[in-house]
Amino acid sequence: MKTYRQLFAVPEFRVLFLVQCLNIGSYAVASLALGTITFAATGSPVLTALAMFGAPLMRIAGQALFGSGSDLVRPRTALLLIFTTTLVTDLLQAVPGLPWGWRFVLLAVGPLITSALGGSMIALVSDILPPDGFVLGRATMNIAVGGMQIVGFGIGGLLLISFTTTQLFLGSAAALLVALVLLRLGLSDHPPRDAGASVVRRTREVNRRLLGSPVVRPIYLTLWVPNGLIVGCEALFVPFAGERAGYLFAVTAAGMLLGDVVVGRFLSIPVRDRLIGPLRLLLAVPYLAFFLVPSLPYAAALAFVASVGYSASLPLQERLVTHTDGQARGQVFGLQGTGLMVGQAVGALLGGAVASGLGMGPVAAAHAMGVMAAASVLVSVALTPGLRRSRPEPVRADSNAVAGSR
Repeated sequence: MKTYRQLFAVPEFRVLFLVQCLNIGSYAVASLALGTITFAATGSPVLTALAMFGAPLMRIAGQALFGSGSDLVRPRTALLLIFTTTLVTDLLQAVPGLPWGWRFVLLAVGPLITSALGGSMIALVSDILPPDGFVLGRATMNIAVGGMQIVGFGIGGLLLISFTTTQLFLGSAAALLVALVLLRLGLSDHPPRDAGASVVRRTREVNRRLLGSPVVRPIYLTLWVPNGLIVGCEALFVPFAGERAGYLFAVTAAGMLLGDVVVGRFLSIPVRDRLIGPLRLLLAVPYLAFFLVPSLPYAAALAFVASVGYSASLPLQERLVTHTDGQARGQVFGLQGTGLMVGQAVGALLGGAVASGLGMGPVAAAHAMGVMAAASVLVSVALTPGLRRSRPEPVRADSNAVAGSR
């Protein structure tokens, strides 16, 4: 499977793609609304970053206890539960005058459900597509993320000029309602990948094997930590650019989209695997220029170029598929998604803390971005030796058998 025509000829993939578009678009609008409310109420870069990126910290508890839910619950049921929960919390966020503290409580509910079931979508992509179509399918789902972040943040920024944050939350909920209808009517009721096991016991056993493997653990850390530190830069867009922050969010999504199209569609497996290192550095190096406090147009150009580096996640996830067993695929990607979101949340909080320590204002935010970028470069370099263990050639056998690892 090498073309988009072949990919979208799979009916269920079309449904998942549309659902992902609606999900990311609604998330971008709701996130921008919540970040705007929090910054207006507190003036705090840390709390603003927490509002926009911090909710996934709650996924740690859920993933540690219930991460196998992605393999033990029917995929369609899992996705319906996730989207219904998010819809309800958006409706509650739309209540005018709701204290920002209660908004943070609502923000934690969705990630708890997602931590148990969130691996279902990508695992389902790997189920409905042939093995040679997974990377193209995963890249295309990432395109949905990048494209709808552009649309969501762009439209959200424009809507904030004429509409209230309450209306933005209601619009987000409406998009999720459409997604629920598509899931219910357009997705077959696939069986769970495993059955009969205790979800808590199985979750702990598989997590222990995955994180204990010298082959798989460096892949996870490379997916989580450097990216999370760069999200710490993105979390400072509002303190850096104020009401124009939506443009920065939009161009970063555009850069991510470009990287996913090129790497996922046009590069061969050996080439994209060799580009893992350069792409990881590309993600961070442009942000070092923020030490010079660039103007908004230059800042947008730097953020665009840097975000192409997010496409390193595609060959890294390909390595995850190679070194783990399909029966645990939901938990494999659930853990990957949880770690990614937690890394982003921690990075956002660190970015906010660094900016607060350097002082308030756009200059402090820009300098903090440079600090976070430097940290990302150092971490990427430090993880390189461990990442060599999962190289596709020469083939290495992992004696620790990760979750039934091949």
